[in-house]
Order: sequence, then structure tokens, then C-alpha cells
Amino acid sequence: VGGGGGGRVRGIDVGGAGGTSWIEVEKNRATSKIFKKVADDFGQWGIPTAESILSVKKAAENIHVKIIASGGIRSGLDVAKAIALGADIAGIGLPVLKNIHLSVDKCMEYIREIALGLKIAMFGIGASSIGELKNSKYLKKKKDTF
Repeated sequence: VGGGGGGRVRGIDVGGAGGTSWIEVEKNRATSKIFKKVADDFGQWGIPTAESILSVKKAAENIHVKIIASGGIRSGLDVAKAIALGADIAGIGLPVLKNIHLSVDKCMEYIREIALGLKIAMFGIGASSIGELKNSKYLKKKKDTF
């Protein structure tokens, strides 16, 4: 929810399956064998990020809301696909945290890798701006997955 008044929703993080699995986190923290066994049943539970983007885009088509894609975004190509599907921005968590744990230089190298992958994807489809990339048909697969 954005600041600045009215309680109006300004953005939605459509984090989907493919990123951090909170059921796995809780399973690893649990001491109960029963909980661990039940958590295994839900290991693949969730809606993929690509499908989440499309669903939120459709549900929010009549309102102005920013869509933030997260969950399984690992490369510049993933960022490009998320934007082509309708996201306004992409969030990357685990890879950034893993790299920053190694060093600031490693993290910055990873971020430059993301940026270069995004630029190459845009060049490959002839998009000279994020606006041209957004909603592009060229980065969509039949099943809209990453």
C-alpha cells in the first residue's frame, strides 16, 4: 500500500512459486515430525510467478496499480519476461542475498549481469525501452512460464 493518502493500493507484489518457499522454511524450523511430513505434501504448492502476473494484470486492468514480479526471478531474461507479461518491475531476493554474503563486489557483478541480460533480451526483440518491452508478445512462451 503506497503512502501519501487515502489507503489506495499503489502496487501489488505478485510473488509466485519458484522463489523462496516459506513452507520449506517452516518445515526446516519445525520440531514436529507430523508437521514436517505434512509440509512435504505442500512442497510444490503455489501459483507460478508468470501466471500470477497475468492474473493480477487481468484483475487490475481498470485500476492504476504497479505490478511487482518476484519469485523465481534469477536472470535479466527472467526480468524481461516478467515485464513482457505485464509487470512494471521485478524483485530478486535470494541470489542478491547470496552474493552480498560473499562480497559487495560479487553482488554488484550479479546486478550488472542482470542488467546486461535484460539489455540483450530487449535488443533481441527490438525493444528500445521498457515501455516497448512491456506487453511484448515476443518473450512469452505458450504456457507463460519462466
